[in-house]
Amino acid sequence: MELFSTHQAYIGLIGLGLGLFAYLYSVVNGPLAKLPGPWYSNFTELVGKYHMLKGRKPTYVDELHERYGPIVRTSPHEVSIKDVASMQRMYSVKGEFPKTEWYRQLVNVESVFSTTNIALHRRYRRLLSGAMSETGLLRHKQTIDGKVRLAMQRMGEETQRHGVTDILFWSMCMTTDIIAELSFGQSFNQLETGEKNEYMRNLAAIGSAQSIRTSFPILTRFSRYLPFPVPFIRKGTEVMDRTQQSATELLRRHYRVVEEEGEDVKPTLLSKLYHPKAGEEGLEFHEVRANAQSYIVAGSDTTSNTLTYLIWMVCKHYDIRGRLMDELDTLPDSYEDSDLKKLPYLNQVIEETLRLYSSVPAGLPRAVPPEGIEFCGHWIPGGTTVSAQAFTMHRNPVVYPDPLKFDPSRWEKPTQAMKDSFVPFGSGSRVCMGVHLARMELRLATARFFLNFRNARISTADGFCDDDMEPNQYFLMTPKKQRCLIEVV
Repeated sequence: MELFSTHQAYIGLIGLGLGLFAYLYSVVNGPLAKLPGPWYSNFTELVGKYHMLKGRKPTYVDELHERYGPIVRTSPHEVSIKDVASMQRMYSVKGEFPKTEWYRQLVNVESVFSTTNIALHRRYRRLLSGAMSETGLLRHKQTIDGKVRLAMQRMGEETQRHGVTDILFWSMCMTTDIIAELSFGQSFNQLETGEKNEYMRNLAAIGSAQSIRTSFPILTRFSRYLPFPVPFIRKGTEVMDRTQQSATELLRRHYRVVEEEGEDVKPTLLSKLYHPKAGEEGLEFHEVRANAQSYIVAGSDTTSNTLTYLIWMVCKHYDIRGRLMDELDTLPDSYEDSDLKKLPYLNQVIEETLRLYSSVPAGLPRAVPPEGIEFCGHWIPGGTTVSAQAFTMHRNPVVYPDPLKFDPSRWEKPTQAMKDSFVPFGSGSRVCMGVHLARMELRLATARFFLNFRNARISTADGFCDDDMEPNQYFLMTPKKQRCLIEVV
């Protein structure tokens, strides 16, 4: 028996050795082995995960591109691209590269944002896109502008009490209240109360929680069943669980309102799909909930962070503010978003903010189709994860001269290369459906802020300084200190 056990052990060791040899051989001689990149990316993804957990992976990947060129191997199975033609092919509408399981790990629900099923995505997009179009949003314009006006009022009131207001906080309250009312039929009323509710507290924690979920997907999946304490792993699960519970309660409440009031109920972005009429297609409760959750996450701190950086940058540059104010002063007294869409410099300021402070700076992973593809002179086999990140594409000095300079005037006559490289909302068939809502909020909030607070200036209260605005780069970009103090005198 002892001899037999020894024999089994030898066989096991030989098998382990052969497996290790096969892995090393694939690393040294596989299709990705000849790609540029640091030596350790051939063997491990841990370095990239470390930077993700630290909130600086986009900067890390950008530094790799600076060192190795337009194509970089970032892990044994991942490749990052800094090339416009390759990016357009990767995110094309036709012959699209499917999303990877990374998205399901990120949000834990299957929605129009996260599904890897191309047919399901097309179905969701067909059913949901009408309500999110520019025309579809017109029925909600009073709700949106009402929340923007209330946010400006609360900023002014806070300044009267404390001498300073936190632009990030009120922007977050505004965008979350807007998307909550448009998704669930009722606002969270954070603008009224001035306090974060549980849903908003969960949203604030989602950035780091998503990094944990995508870095440790297996541990996250089973964390609630593990016998040993892993609190930082469990965080990634608990935040998403709480968010789903809140979404379930809010949605059930609105279902009841729709059943009681019938066709007289105020419509939401999703209510038409609750109980479709004969011959029309709808969504099951769990599908409505999953997409509502995605709307809340995608439509809250994304836009609020962009608005915060916009106000901060305009307040830092008096020449930009002066030119913006001259244009805003041409507006009629009762201006609407339709008037703001016609203002060239306002929209250039928004474009430049989206370029330098994209709310989603990281790469959006795609899976190379089975037949493989050639990118930047290198063959990429099927199944490889590829991505291009807005952070890098928007800082290419060949496309955007002096790329770190905040210069809205660069958008007066944008080149085709600038347009092709500009991906703050993604690209192709999976481009963000909330782009029209985000732009409407940014136009209205920017105009109403600077017309209400003509002499707004950056505060130094409580030690606030530029360092507070250095971004944490998880899946979403957020100011490091989670605040932006402005004196709206």
